[in-house]
Amino acid sequence: MSKNKINIGNVEMVSVSDGNGDREPTFVFPDSEIEIWKSEFSALLDENHHLHPRYGSVIIRSEGKLILVDTGLQAPGGTLIKELKDNGISPDQINLVVMTHLHPDHVGWNFTDGVPTFPNARYLAPQSDWEYWVQPDISKDAEHIINQVLPLESLNLVDLMTDEYSITSEIVTVATPGHTPGHVSLLITSNGEQCFVLGDVAHNPAQAHYTDWNPIFDIQPELSRQTRHVVLDRLESESLMVSAGHFPTPGFGKFVRSGSRRVWQGV
Repeated sequence: MSKNKINIGNVEMVSVSDGNGDREPTFVFPDSEIEIWKSEFSALLDENHHLHPRYGSVIIRSEGKLILVDTGLQAPGGTLIKELKDNGISPDQINLVVMTHLHPDHVGWNFTDGVPTFPNARYLAPQSDWEYWVQPDISKDAEHIINQVLPLESLNLVDLMTDEYSITSEIVTVATPGHTPGHVSLLITSNGEQCFVLGDVAHNPAQAHYTDWNPIFDIQPELSRQTRHVVLDRLESESLMVSAGHFPTPGFGKFVRSGSRRVWQGV
């Protein structure tokens, strides 16, 4: 099996992405220090000491459904549609699009030139996140909501997910708020195996050890920090496979203990 594919019981997961960003680490994580990045995480930095976070998505095949989790950014040069095709998937084959939350880099390919990119799909959004972002005072300044989210409602393409929403009998949502008010992760369970689709609970492997580091993009920073500790503690203690969208490709791995530190161990 290729590096970007794993099986969880009967469920197949395929890692794809919409490309990578380019950020100074101390911009993304204001609580961090560049010397820590250089000394402890140099492998995550380029020659200019920048991070290149992946705009990751994951394809899930479950119970006859083809599910796309998050739709990237659709920036110039975005690679999501090409990567789908490279994996033998055309946009019209997608049955469900699941959005872990409604930030720009997770909804970017919902529409292309005003037309649904995935014409045969229903779109699933967390209800609490939807209710936050569609508030007029919020949405009026959020171009991605105007262009990539609100049209889902007018076209009757969206269903809202409440807590512990069953997408299939093998996939259930887990409330992980803080990064955004209604952020969700996904827990996949099949034939005694499990995988946790992290969403943006964590953005970088450095947070395995420096779990208090919040990204600047968090809407509710303290809640995000609390959620991250609870989730990463669970993922470590239960040795769960994880799909982490912003981590280096393919984003599959586990949080494990190495001496006194928790670290990310990619596949």
